[in-house]
Amino acid sequence: MFQLKSIFAKIIALHIIAIGAASVFMPMALFFLLESAATDLQHGSLTENAGIVSHYLSRREDGTWALDLPQHLQLLFSESYGRYSYLILDESGGVLFASSGAQVSSAVERTLENEPQFFKGVLEDSDQDTNRGSSAIVGAIIPQEIDGRKIWVEVTQDLSHRDVLIDDIVSSFFYRVGWIVAPIFLLLLAIDVAIFRRALRPLQHASEMAAQIGPARTEVRLPIDEMPIEIRPLVRTINEALDRLESGFRIQREFTADAAHELRTPLAILNARIDTLDDPKLAKDLRRDVTVMTRVVTQLLDIAELENFTVGENDAADLTAVCEEAAEFLARLALMQKKHIALAVPDHPILIRGNAEALFRAVRNVGENAIKHTAPDTTVEISLTPDGAISVSDHGPGISAQHRHLIFQRFWRVKGQRATGAGLGLSIVRRVMEAHNGTVSVENREAGGAEFTLKFKHFLPPTIETKHMQRESVPTAGLLSPG
Repeated sequence: MFQLKSIFAKIIALHIIAIGAASVFMPMALFFLLESAATDLQHGSLTENAGIVSHYLSRREDGTWALDLPQHLQLLFSESYGRYSYLILDESGGVLFASSGAQVSSAVERTLENEPQFFKGVLEDSDQDTNRGSSAIVGAIIPQEIDGRKIWVEVTQDLSHRDVLIDDIVSSFFYRVGWIVAPIFLLLLAIDVAIFRRALRPLQHASEMAAQIGPARTEVRLPIDEMPIEIRPLVRTINEALDRLESGFRIQREFTADAAHELRTPLAILNARIDTLDDPKLAKDLRRDVTVMTRVVTQLLDIAELENFTVGENDAADLTAVCEEAAEFLARLALMQKKHIALAVPDHPILIRGNAEALFRAVRNVGENAIKHTAPDTTVEISLTPDGAISVSDHGPGISAQHRHLIFQRFWRVKGQRATGAGLGLSIVRRVMEAHNGTVSVENREAGGAEFTLKFKHFLPPTIETKHMQRESVPTAGLLSPG
């Protein structure tokens, strides 16, 4: 069964159904009210006519009845007019007087009561020459008392000669009312949409704020005072859950930072003790392991620091200088592994709103990853395009498509492969780029190897003062190699 996911859509859909039902039932109700009003008018007219006829009825001295209707009333009740007819009945039901067209209505089955009676019927014309066929009538039998004697005046109306005005109103009611009801309900629907949009605006604002909440922004809380009273308990509960979540993140970050700081001293002591060993091969192996451990500790400290890292409004970084400094740092590592570093950057600064220290870490981590995977005697290329995109490419085995969205996760490694790192370097890169509102992606090169690309959005004009930059650039040769 189809279900609407949006509360706004549900409300509007229910209102459309309600308005549709109302647009059908309201004209029907009005129609029945109009019919009732027309019937009341009709009954009132019949009662009034019965009173008029009885007004001209009198008893003679000999006890017989006399009826002296004026000329205009005789015409009203005449057969030629054919609209109204009357009968005057005595207590036994006998006919005292009748209009010229009353022979049609005399076939109506009637009872004489002490209260006015109203009836409807279909009568057949007994005169074959008139060829009038059957006709629907409505009538009233009204008791009257004249000179102490009770009589009943029956007045009938032929519905084929109904009041033209009432007939037109009733017959064209739905057509006329439809043109009025439909626009009114459409206007009400438009007003409903505006009202519900305004009423749900605080929830939409809260949703936008909630979308900003993440590991890097655990301090965001949903506004309670703006919420409707019915929603406030839910919002308050969510904020309390966010408080607990932020506390958990803070404890985790503090533990990571404290553990990393505590490990630095034992590693430094261990490194000093290695230098005193007499076995050079053992010392070399141990020193390599300590280097890996030191690198992991450094990365843990970087992660702990980057958790609360934000780029300031006045922070500026020169991507050219960042790439040059990263290449200089990586050159030493490449020389140790008999690999090369190539640098291609513009001859002018490319300034962005960012933190140069954090960007240096990102480029350094990507470069270290490239050096680790590139083949011996090959070159890791660091390039910066004029539009501010940093690319780091290697000549390694590349990265399979199924792993490209996983390599930026913390502690992720390819199953079944021996790795020397902890799987933290690329996650640091992603965090730095998120803080700079940038992106990092990876693709395989056609010539072999992988290419990481860092792209930025918030560029600054080249006239900005470089005093906002956190790091100074160090001149670096275009090609750094072991020689």
